Order: sequence, then structure tokens, then C-alpha cells
Amino acid sequence: MANKEKEVKILGSYKLKLEGVIVDVSIYSEEGEPVPIYNISILNISSTTQKILDKLREEFVSSISTGLLENIETTGIKDQFKQEIRGLIKKYFPGIDTETSELLVSHVIQQNVGLGNIEILLKDKNLEEIVVNNSKEPVWVYHRSFGWLKTNIFIQSESRIRHYSTTIGREVGKEITLLNPLMDAHLDTGDRVNATLAPISNKGNTITIRKFAEKPWSITDFINTKTMNYEVASLVWLAIQNELSMIIAGGTGSGKTSALNAIANFFPANQRIISIEDTRELTLPNTLHWVPMETRLANPEGKGMITMLDLVINSLRMRPDRIIMGEVRKKAEAEVLFEAMHTGHSVYATIHANNAEETITRLTNPPIDVPKAVLSSLSLILVQSRNRRTGKRRTLQVAEIDKDGSSKVLIQLDVVKDKLLKVAEAKRTMETLYLYTGMTPAEMRTDLEEKTSVLKWLVSENITDVHQIGLVMSKYYSGKLRI
Repeated sequence: MANKEKEVKILGSYKLKLEGVIVDVSIYSEEGEPVPIYNISILNISSTTQKILDKLREEFVSSISTGLLENIETTGIKDQFKQEIRGLIKKYFPGIDTETSELLVSHVIQQNVGLGNIEILLKDKNLEEIVVNNSKEPVWVYHRSFGWLKTNIFIQSESRIRHYSTTIGREVGKEITLLNPLMDAHLDTGDRVNATLAPISNKGNTITIRKFAEKPWSITDFINTKTMNYEVASLVWLAIQNELSMIIAGGTGSGKTSALNAIANFFPANQRIISIEDTRELTLPNTLHWVPMETRLANPEGKGMITMLDLVINSLRMRPDRIIMGEVRKKAEAEVLFEAMHTGHSVYATIHANNAEETITRLTNPPIDVPKAVLSSLSLILVQSRNRRTGKRRTLQVAEIDKDGSSKVLIQLDVVKDKLLKVAEAKRTMETLYLYTGMTPAEMRTDLEEKTSVLKWLVSENITDVHQIGLVMSKYYSGKLRI
């Protein structure tokens, strides 16, 4: 009796371009597989061809210096390598056609001076994370639309995984060894890489790559994907325009930093913004007066570390109008941030907390532990969440901070209906706006309606690029926007 074929359902497909070669990507679910598959068209090399390619590789590597290999991404060097490899392919495979030759050139570059098939994954802008757990399991990826997926890529050995880790470390002056089996590296591309060696990671050597989003989330993206609605976006915009401070809370993978990037679209161009992050993740409109800053780990001798606290304190000497902090983790950082709020700076930061009440609890207890009395300088808490069943990211709550430091939820997500509902009036926010701007409740309602109409226009015109949105905001603030 013939085996019954497993049912396959295609979830999505697209093409990538790597070294001039088109790679097909298909994402599908398969009967009996608990996780969908991310499948790429990998070049199948016969054992005979591989032996010839190994000889070709030896000749290629012996003809170039180690310094050139280490600086392959430098302009011109990769093209030079490709030209040399093309010549060797013609030598070892006489009569080969151009298309096959280019496939082999791409293969040799990936396998010998890159990260193998991981290079293909790095080219996919839809991926947020690339994870190697060991050589026995497939590489995993986190897709923006489909969540965690298993790929059809395997790394052939533990030594190869270690080689990739060493290659990555060499690029940024880091070293990973059995004595130093943990490595955290920030690449020039903005990607962050964490690597571990066995036996610290029991099942084998690991690599985790968090990709830098080349196309950052914009406020239009948030509305289009129903992550946020017009009412929330307009209220946040009103608060930001009038320099009210805000914290974005949420659990791991809830989209806190994406939300921070999206609401930063509302910053006016005539103010100086300093952002402070462990790893550069934000991309603000290029119309803004923005200075991004990053922390730095100590060198192998234990010197040269620059902490978040160092940068927060330094930022106050840079004449900022607004300060963005990637994540609040420690008491000293929080104290400086709240002091900045008290001295007239607008502050925006993220924190790990699942709702507004938990945010207050985290802020007022160790390890952050700031006095509840200082929380009144904070105006709003925007809570992001990820539905644990569907994986969809949504704004869960918008809450304001009362004078006593407690939170009051203004807008709440109805998880069943997948809809944001207004549950209370923004009384404290309105009082603060009236105090500092003289805006009456009626004027605030008119202003919110105007902002909603601008947001609807952005959506209707499909303006999703943060830099284009920045131009729209500049026109809006200068009174020159016509829609």
C-alpha cells in the first residue's frame, strides 16, 4: 500500500536576490509538522562537483591574503573575489554556461568567505531573528508575518558553527573561545549577534542573530496592521506634540521598540532628540534633529565600557529637548530619567511589564525602585502585547498617571473582539495640557479630529516610509500641510 502524501498548505512565497542569484522562498505548513516550514531553494552540489570546488577553494584561498578575507565587505574587494572565482570556475569547469557559473560563484562566496546559507536568511527583510541551536537541528527564523519557522537549512558540524561565530567576532574585534564561551556582538549593519559554545549550551554551539529592521515600523504600519487604531494614535500624537512624557510597556516580543519607533514619527523637526540604546534599533525620520547613541561593552582587558547611565547623564549635557531611552532596567537610570522630566525634558522609554498596573509596580519596586511620588511627572503609559494564541501584536492599554502615581486605563483592548475601546476620559492629561498650553477640552477634541484626518490621509495614500512621514509632519507643524 502506497504511503499517503502529506498535505501541504502554502502560506506565502517570494524571491530574494543574493550575489546576483535569485533564491525562491516558500513558507508552508505540512501535515504532522507542528511548526510551519521556511523553505529556500538551495543549490544541490554532487559529491564529484564538491570535490572539484574544494580544490578550487584551496587555490583561491592560497592566492589571497587573510587581511582581504577579513575585509570582504569593503567596496571592491568582494567584486575582486567574484572575478577571481569566475576565472577559477572556467578553469575547473570548462564550457560551463553563465547561469550555472554565477550560481557556483555565489555558492563559493557564501560557503568560504561568508556564513554559508545563513547569508540568504540575512538578505530576507521579513526576518527578525535567525537562530542556530546546534548542528543536528535545522536553523530557525522569526518571520514578521508568520512567527517562528523551521528552515530547511542545516549547519553541517559544530566546528562550522564555531567558525561562523569566530568570523562574526573577528569583524568587530570580539573573540569567542572555550575560556570565553559567550559572545555578544553589535555589527556595523545594526544586527546584534549572540553566540555560545558547548558545553555552556548543552546541545551544541549556538548563534542568535537579531536583525536590524531596514524598514522600520511607522505609525501607518501600526494602523494598517490594526496594531493601533486612529483614536490611540491621535491621543499619543497630541501628547507628543505638547511634550508629555511617556513609557511604552510590554512583554518580550510585544513590539515595544517598534511602537517607540512608530510614535517617534510625531516628533517636531525643530527640537533636539537624543536616543540611548544598548543596540541600535530605532530609525527616526531624517527630517529630525536626532543624535543616536549606543552603549559599549568592555574590551577583553575590561576597559572602555560605556553604560546606559553614562549616556543618560551625558545626554543632559547635550541640550536635548527630548530623550529616548531604549529600556529602563536599573534604579540609577530611572532616577536620572525622572529628574530629566522634572527639569522640563520630554522622556520616552520602554520597560518590560504586561499592563499599566504592572508598569507602576515595576517602577516602584527593586531593582528600579523609584518613589511613587515622582511618577506624576510621567503622563502616559502605552502598553503593547502579543496575543499568545494568534501571535498578533496589539496595543493593549493606554493609561494616564494620576497625581498620586497610580495608573488609570483610558483605552483597553477587547481581546475577544480584537478592538480597542475607550473606558475612561483622559482627565489628568487634559488638565496637564490646559496647564501648559491653555487648550480647552473643546479645542483638544477639535485637534484630535484634525490629527485623525491626517492619519487617515496617510493610510489612504499608503505613506508608510518613516522619512516620508517625517516630511508630512514637518509640513503639518509649519501649517503648510494640505490634504
